[in-house]
Amino acid sequence: MFILSVCQDPAVTQHSSNTEYATLDLYNPFDNKNGPPPPAYAATAPSAPQPVVPATTPPSRTTPTEPRNYGTSFTPQTAVNATTAELLRKQEELEKKARELERRERELDSHALGPGATRQNNWPPLPSFCPVGPCFYQDINMEISQSFQRTVSIMYYYWMFTACTLVFNLMSCLSLFCVDTSGGVGLGLAILWVLLFTPCSFVCWYRPVYKAFRSDSSFNFFAFFFIFFVQVIFYVIMTIGIPGWGFSGWIVSLAALKTSVPVGVIMMLNAILFTAQAAMGVVLLKRVHSLYRQTGASFVKAQAEFATGVMSNQAVRQAAASATASAAQGAFTGAAR
Repeated sequence: MFILSVCQDPAVTQHSSNTEYATLDLYNPFDNKNGPPPPAYAATAPSAPQPVVPATTPPSRTTPTEPRNYGTSFTPQTAVNATTAELLRKQEELEKKARELERRERELDSHALGPGATRQNNWPPLPSFCPVGPCFYQDINMEISQSFQRTVSIMYYYWMFTACTLVFNLMSCLSLFCVDTSGGVGLGLAILWVLLFTPCSFVCWYRPVYKAFRSDSSFNFFAFFFIFFVQVIFYVIMTIGIPGWGFSGWIVSLAALKTSVPVGVIMMLNAILFTAQAAMGVVLLKRVHSLYRQTGASFVKAQAEFATGVMSNQAVRQAAASATASAAQGAFTGAAR
């Protein structure tokens, strides 16, 4: 009875019929047919999500040191390679300038020494503990003009080639002596040729051509032509290979093939070296002669240089003075008698 009376209460009935006080049982948010939510529920309803706008990446700014790309592919490795190449080029230029400055410094030192000054000898390059010191001063890059440096260098290498050929000739004669003991004379002469031609060729024809190009000396040019021509004749004789002369030329090499094939092959290699030596000697003789004609040297200048050199020699002047004094004393003694 109490329940029925409550339900029939006018206040309760009015509250139940009022739509402003809707409850969860009366509203379904997923049902589109019910219309908009009640005002009491609309305040708490979640708002619709805003559309997400993708963020745009700001444009990259180029710095003053950043390289610009104008249509070519530029990578860090390319920049490193370009920088390395530039550094190598600058280093090569600096080294070239350093060599040029060193050469000029040597030239200034040589001019400062003067014509009568002496330089410390540097050839042959012997170790410090050797009791014998160098005998000559030689510096092609400093003393020889740049237009003649190549020719003088070739002559120097040619001299070394002839010395090595003579040493190989000694080995060839020694190998022949091992299979044929009757060739003892040739072995002895081969030893003599090494000891004689190696130093004499340096002093007699290489040093004259070196001094000729160094000071434009006509006398040294003529000395070189005469001695080197005789040397070339000896080279031709070495190439022929006369038996018993100590040269492993073609005649001796072909004869050695009958005794021992390996020894004959070794001697034939030596004959080839002698042939190349003689041919190169003829070519170099003609080359030096063509350069000699460009320097303006002449036989008259050679005679004048010889006379000046003889009279400027202290030993020659002392000998001439002693001879003159002895002749005068003898003439005075003869007149007194």
